[in-house]
Amino acid sequence: MVKRRAIRKNLLRILLSLTFMVILYVINLFWMRPWSIDHYLAKELILDAMDSPEALTYLGLVDGMNWLTNHQSKLSIYTPEELDQDLIELKRHRLMLNSFDDDFLTQQQLNTKKIAIFESANAAELLERFPYHDYPLNQISGDHLNLIEFLNDVHPIRDESEAAAYLDRLDMLDDSFAGTLEILKAQSDRGIFPPRFVFAHLENQINEFLVQPLAENPLYTVYLEKLGELDLTENQIQDYGSKAQALIDGSVKSAYQGLLEYVLKNQQYANPHDGVWSLPEGEDYYALMLRMRTTTDYSAEEIHQMGLEEVERIEARMSGLLSDLGHLTEGGVGEAMNDLNELDRFLYQDTSERKSLVVKDYQNLVSQSWDQVEEHFEKMPEAEVEVRAVPAYSEENQAGGYYQSPSLDGSRPGIFYANLYDIKQTPKYSMATLVFHEAVPGHHLQIALNLENSNLSIYRRFGYGSSAFSEGWALYAESLAVELGMARDAYDELGVLQSELFRAVRLVVDTGIHQKRWTRKEAIDYMKGTTGMSDTEVVAEIERYIVWPGQACSYKVGALKILEQRERAKRELGERFDLREFHSRVLGHGEPPLFIVEELIDQYLQQKSVSL
Repeated sequence: MVKRRAIRKNLLRILLSLTFMVILYVINLFWMRPWSIDHYLAKELILDAMDSPEALTYLGLVDGMNWLTNHQSKLSIYTPEELDQDLIELKRHRLMLNSFDDDFLTQQQLNTKKIAIFESANAAELLERFPYHDYPLNQISGDHLNLIEFLNDVHPIRDESEAAAYLDRLDMLDDSFAGTLEILKAQSDRGIFPPRFVFAHLENQINEFLVQPLAENPLYTVYLEKLGELDLTENQIQDYGSKAQALIDGSVKSAYQGLLEYVLKNQQYANPHDGVWSLPEGEDYYALMLRMRTTTDYSAEEIHQMGLEEVERIEARMSGLLSDLGHLTEGGVGEAMNDLNELDRFLYQDTSERKSLVVKDYQNLVSQSWDQVEEHFEKMPEAEVEVRAVPAYSEENQAGGYYQSPSLDGSRPGIFYANLYDIKQTPKYSMATLVFHEAVPGHHLQIALNLENSNLSIYRRFGYGSSAFSEGWALYAESLAVELGMARDAYDELGVLQSELFRAVRLVVDTGIHQKRWTRKEAIDYMKGTTGMSDTEVVAEIERYIVWPGQACSYKVGALKILEQRERAKRELGERFDLREFHSRVLGHGEPPLFIVEELIDQYLQQKSVSL
């Protein structure tokens, strides 16, 4: 079945290529110089999107063309052959990028070329040297979780055709997971397996899905909720529900059973170590991950030392603030914050209404933050942001919060997901911090502005994203909010400082695990002792770093770089420094690598000096 679908996909790709080339030509007439580097990258981006029905659904731009694309009825199927083909395409792509003559490029296009070459070089090295070093099944972003989240939160059901398409996608889960199993087989043949705790989580998560009654299965319950919002008769709803039930009880559970069998068969081979140093050429792989995630050439040792220095600085500030508030700090900042986390005054009561109450309070904080921050930015996003609880099926192993960007067609707002699994994960003094980070002035403000920025090329808006920039901005936004007086009291500021300390600790533990060979327990003990975070949250975070090497370093490295550039601009401009103007310069160029951020501020300062 997989091969037949692949043949049909290739035929459709040819047809779609012709269609989109016509669309691109029209775009070029009004937007980009024909056959410029912007045109080329836009074409590549659209062709890549056509190979990803999930990407087309996520963007929402071509849902009206579903009669042609049929993307709403499809899921991607990744196989080792797909990875080989991707590498061939990347090499061709790099040759094409290098063929564009710098003398004929604008400054914006020169930056774009540097970004595209940086991205493609890293991707090619990853596919050529380390194609099977990640873990397609893991406890926080594995295929078994991602597809449920995609079908529930992204796949739209606005009419009967999209309700039917949902069933088509359910029917494709077995093909999608068959591709995942091929990747896992190729990985196993190379002796690459995740650590023991990952297998334990996978067994629990997949078993939970298999044994849960239909009335609690999110693929069924959310589908029925969305059907109930359509103008359908009871008989129609029952018919669609019956079809969904048959698929879930049949091919869907069979697909999950196949994943479980892999887990049970291979858990005996689990990696006894936690860091990627233990994988083939593991140190080189980690160096590549750091370069991709931080967009710098900092070594693991440099980042580790950076983390230790930041921990010392932040602890000193927190210690002084805690003392001023009357809290003992003899046992260290971590112990003092842990004691704070136990006080009833900062915790919600564990009642049946707790989650809805917390979500409401978060939404109020978002509204307040939006009103307070507007005057410090030249432009605010048009898209709104909504707060939701992390879905119950993934909350136990998810981080404290995360953000999902809005759709381009305006049908879906930005979404800030708050993890409400453990009541101690939501101390009231930390809530404003999470709002600053995930919503405003953090992720939502930055990402929504980028998506709405029509001055950027298609590639710069949608084609390249840097976690060092986006996560760096979100962490910068936390401290910015305190500077702007948005913290309600000293405890809110403590929450921001704890969050900043948390990100500094990440530099230490991520490099500790993957370069200095720390164990999972050593990393947990260090983070717990230093930050005072709850046991539940610390364990989930450390286990995330283990399966996602280097990503946790992007936050603090990115924030430090933005602050460094702001202080440089302040020094050079003096009284002429304008915070609103600086923010526009940083936010007006997509999500560039940090070395491009430095160049952008260089150009900004040169322009300001000329205007004297």
